[in-house]
Amino acid sequence: MALAAVRDLREYRAPVSEEELAEFETDVLAGFVLARASAGLVDGTIRSDTNHLELIRDWFGRPLWEMEPSDADVYFGKVLRDAKPSTRTGRAGALAVFFQFLELRHKVELHNLTGRVVECPLDEMNRPRASVEPQLRIPPSAAEIEELFAGWREELVTCRKFGPAARNYAVARLAADVGLRINEARMLDLDDVRWELGRFGKLNVRHAKGSRRRGPKPRLVPLINGADRNLRWFIEDVWGHFDADHARPGAPLFPSERKNRDGSCSRRPPTSSAGRWPPMPLPSTCRPGPGSSPRTSCGIFVPPSSISPA
Repeated sequence: MALAAVRDLREYRAPVSEEELAEFETDVLAGFVLARASAGLVDGTIRSDTNHLELIRDWFGRPLWEMEPSDADVYFGKVLRDAKPSTRTGRAGALAVFFQFLELRHKVELHNLTGRVVECPLDEMNRPRASVEPQLRIPPSAAEIEELFAGWREELVTCRKFGPAARNYAVARLAADVGLRINEARMLDLDDVRWELGRFGKLNVRHAKGSRRRGPKPRLVPLINGADRNLRWFIEDVWGHFDADHARPGAPLFPSERKNRDGSCSRRPPTSSAGRWPPMPLPSTCRPGPGSSPRTSCGIFVPPSSISPA
């Protein structure tokens, strides 16, 4: 048996033009977006990763697969030296996931086109770490919470519009008593209050938060901690201020002053771009004065001793 010289045919590959490399880079990024979408990531997460990659690409000036560990040292050690830890770790995470995609999908193709072996420029030495400082949210004291609700009740007597102010008060009390999320309370209908269930009555929360992208997970919430008295007061004494028809199917429990096309009351406005309701103003008796610490927050509520607004 004689030996013969064997040569790799890839040594004779035709040179690749800059236009072809640019088109290939665009196709790779499009495939990365599609792969992340097929994995079940939401559009916001995918958009954030692509924005991070575009910012790194603009700084680097060349395709990202040419990035070496020394380039990552310069970028994360000098360019992003004073950036927030969340920015640095988010950008490093997007870069690491992108190189993992390149190694799994385009490693051989990139070697055939450029002669490069894809390798992530981030390693255990230069990978940015998130801040280990605990971010604690200290709740206000019970005395401050009591002062908040007491002042809120007093201002219901002299407020310009009693209906919206009392509605906001009732929503806050309901969230404090039974732990409802803002959107869960907003989507409640008048028919979702089931007084005949249990000792105090229950709420049929149909738009509850789901788990593992399974959609809303309905649940029954008992009206404990005085929530039944607060809700009964709102329905009997406040709900009629919105000129809503209680016999209409789907009538919102917490209506808005806005009207639908058929003249019925619409729901409370949806969440803002920040993912929450527009902020409710604190009562003047609870606003921090000069030199005081603004520790009182509307995000955590403790029910006061009385629900009567007077």
